[in-house]
Amino acid sequence: QAQLVESGGGSAQAGGSLRLSCAASAYRYSLYTLAWFRQAPGKEREGLAAIDYVGDTVYADSVKGRFTISRDNARNTLYLQMNSLKPEDTATYYCAAGFSPRKWRLLQKGDFAYWGQGTQVTVSS
Repeated sequence: QAQLVESGGGSAQAGGSLRLSCAASAYRYSLYTLAWFRQAPGKEREGLAAIDYVGDTVYADSVKGRFTISRDNARNTLYLQMNSLKPEDTATYYCAAGFSPRKWRLLQKGDFAYWGQGTQVTVSS
């Protein structure tokens, strides 16, 4: 079982940067596949990026080249570096964890069993 807590959300101007963190309490944290999702009002939760236990990553087209996912297993922490922010990046951002989901590269929320409470990101033009 894993408990996840996001931080680092806030407001930014278009073109700016933010870094989200997700601190975890989990047995064998290093073996989890971890991911970031976001959800804007009235929209479905969208998978953005994921990283598996060996450090392989996958990104949604909407954030590829702008966002970078990383993990620090010594600190049980997941990160999302967000650069070149756009107003359409405004959403609540969630971290998620799953224990070796086979289809993790598809970034589907159903493959991740554990979720944080979310942190708000607002980007103004």
